[in-house]
Amino acid sequence: MTAQQLARRPVNSRSSVPFHDQRPSFEEDWDSLRSRIEAVIDRGKYSHGAEVENLEAAIQRYTGARYVIGVNSGTDALELLYRAAGIGPGDEVILPCFTWISPASMIARVGARPVFVDVEPGSYTINVDAAAAAATARTRAVVPVHLFCQMANMTAIGRMAADLGIEVLEDSAEAIGMWYGGTHAGLRGRGGVLSFFPTKTLGTLGDAGAILTDDPAIADRSRLLRHHGRMGMTIARISGISNAAGVCGTNSKMDEILASVLLTRLERLNRDIARRAELARLYDDRLSSLADFVATPRTAARCAATNSVWYVYLIEAERRDDLAEYLSASGIETAQYYPRPLHLQPCFAHLGGVKGQHPIAERACCRTLALPLYPDMRDSHVDAVGDAIESFYRR
Repeated sequence: MTAQQLARRPVNSRSSVPFHDQRPSFEEDWDSLRSRIEAVIDRGKYSHGAEVENLEAAIQRYTGARYVIGVNSGTDALELLYRAAGIGPGDEVILPCFTWISPASMIARVGARPVFVDVEPGSYTINVDAAAAAATARTRAVVPVHLFCQMANMTAIGRMAADLGIEVLEDSAEAIGMWYGGTHAGLRGRGGVLSFFPTKTLGTLGDAGAILTDDPAIADRSRLLRHHGRMGMTIARISGISNAAGVCGTNSKMDEILASVLLTRLERLNRDIARRAELARLYDDRLSSLADFVATPRTAARCAATNSVWYVYLIEAERRDDLAEYLSASGIETAQYYPRPLHLQPCFAHLGGVKGQHPIAERACCRTLALPLYPDMRDSHVDAVGDAIESFYRR
């Protein structure tokens, strides 16, 4: 099937406004994509090869990171970052309870204990005062999660971590293009991660991720861990990593074809970010008359210069579930970020979380709704979403 045929296919026969659709831009980039993919096929190496190295170098240039290590998902990137930083059994790691499950499940996977705290209203990023209050003698790290359109309060997090003598490991999976005080997301602490899941601001045709760091020890150990451990022995010896022979890694190599897609899409990233911002402004204007029913996103004031990158346009809505059902019936796809906070997830029940423990996060789980937002979205789609929301509340 050609890209042109693919682009003409309906995303969903019931959806006039899909939640995400990147086919038009793939059609636009098809010649470049085809050329890169054919080069991969000609070389005959399908993972951990030249295109991954080219992508790592390109992300280094874009973010200013000293080191970029491509892996096969944002979730793996978190696990390898934790392991590279020495997080393990007996350690506690503080993180917000309103986020995707990966930063918490990977803490558990390396044998440490996730410690959940509440979030700031509006920004939905970690409440730094709550994080400081949750610290104990066993606390080894804090994991701020940059969500939706903005970074966490990295100035306050940095101060807290320095006072407590703990690591800052950033879940910057959603945050490519976000900067704080002149430093790209993921580089304010010891390291961070990126996700290239298809819906992300920079997405590919499948799962892929990367670790960002300025720390050579983190970079070397991450390279060792992503490729079965022993495959990185030479790097480990050169870098002086102790007990390298005892390091058991995994298979987290990035696919070459996915890297080639990312290299092509990276060329349009700044344009895509600008388009996302334009769509967010259109949503703001379109929903301004519904302030009694809908709270539009707002960015939090920070102590350093920072910027918004609109990965998700998240509203808080009265009668959220009814609204989502009405929009779905109108052919408009939405998503809930996140239906249940992490401290109330069954897999973490043994940690003793109870309802009412983190009220800001729990309220957000009941009220937030993500509206369609992607660079190929048309202005008329925003109008259609706005009309449907207005119709729901004005009935």
